[in-house]
Amino acid sequence: MIRRVALVTGGSGFTGSSLIRRLTENGWLVHAIVRTGSNLNLLDEKSEQLKIHIHDGSTSGMIAILALSKPDVVFHLASLVLTQHKPDDLLRLLQSNIIFATQLAEAMSENNSCSLINTGTFWQHYENRDYAPTTLYAATKQAFEDILKYYVDAKNFRVITLTLFDSYGPGDPRPKLFRLLRDANISRQTLLMSPGEQLIDLVHIKDVVEAYIVAANLLFDSKVIGHERYSVSSGKPVKLKELVRIYEKVANTTIPIEWGGRNYRDREVMVPWSRGNSLPDWRPRISLLDGIKSVLTD
Repeated sequence: MIRRVALVTGGSGFTGSSLIRRLTENGWLVHAIVRTGSNLNLLDEKSEQLKIHIHDGSTSGMIAILALSKPDVVFHLASLVLTQHKPDDLLRLLQSNIIFATQLAEAMSENNSCSLINTGTFWQHYENRDYAPTTLYAATKQAFEDILKYYVDAKNFRVITLTLFDSYGPGDPRPKLFRLLRDANISRQTLLMSPGEQLIDLVHIKDVVEAYIVAANLLFDSKVIGHERYSVSSGKPVKLKELVRIYEKVANTTIPIEWGGRNYRDREVMVPWSRGNSLPDWRPRISLLDGIKSVLTD
């Protein structure tokens, strides 16, 4: 059996490290690109199936990494995610989400590595529109998709962009909803929340990782032409208030929350994007109840 080789960006994050863990468990050789100073606590640096490359920020450095790794497929998960930005954030956003990403694409082209799984966000679809960036971060994600149009047309790239929604799971270090609820339950300090009427589309990390695996198989089976886009959605969004109620029921607790204690964010997504194409041969398998149980037993 031929061992498959993957190159993963964003491997130091929760989703990227979860993907790397799954790939190595499946026998893949994984090369991970990280930046200088990245926190690698989520990665098994001792694994013989994982090779870590530190990118020096240059295009030539990226080309060298691709030449050394020779991946069968590239998983691009790295990004700087900001729900709101300040003027001082502009260079970091552009560097991470456009320059780094374009360096990756150029390095792939230089090394005849043309299979890419890119990562998008439902924040690119404010008010359920085909394209309406909720944040500047979302606009940078779309900008890279537009850049990929060149590599698809001129360099014969085959690309799948997976649009992610809200993910969760055990071991998630991000300060997201379930962690905030857990901390408030422990501290008993009142958690200030928005009025809670927005719908949340939650997908368990195992199902998210499975979507990347399915996408890779589509590329390997030559079922992708050009650039295809798919949503990794639960298909069952839940109001924030109801989501907290379910969490409390599963955890057998009541969490001190002040609903309306904070305003909705500017351009709050009240209804997640629902017009994307479903990924062939994929559906979420972990129910919300089982997913919450997995978080509580972490």
